Amino acid sequence: MNRNSKELNELMNVVLKLKSRRELEDFLYGILTPKELIEIPNRLKIVKLLKNGITHQDISSKLKVGVATVTRGSREIQKGRFKYV
Repeated sequence: MNRNSKELNELMNVVLKLKSRRELEDFLYGILTPKELIEIPNRLKIVKLLKNGITHQDISSKLKVGVATVTRGSREIQKGRFKYV
């Protein structure tokens, strides 16, 4: 899905209209699978650990994810993403 896709824009608009933590929680639990509810917060942990200087290997071991998953997070940081995390 590209960045300018109609579907992605619609998703972002829905999220931006949510007004409370309760609305966001209801939305996330409704749209994500149980596995995604674990994986997405885990990706946030990866970003935070990378930004704190933890090595790829240590993150991989600590979170029990592949090094490729950690590397993907690192590449996104290098692209300038996650400025607000």
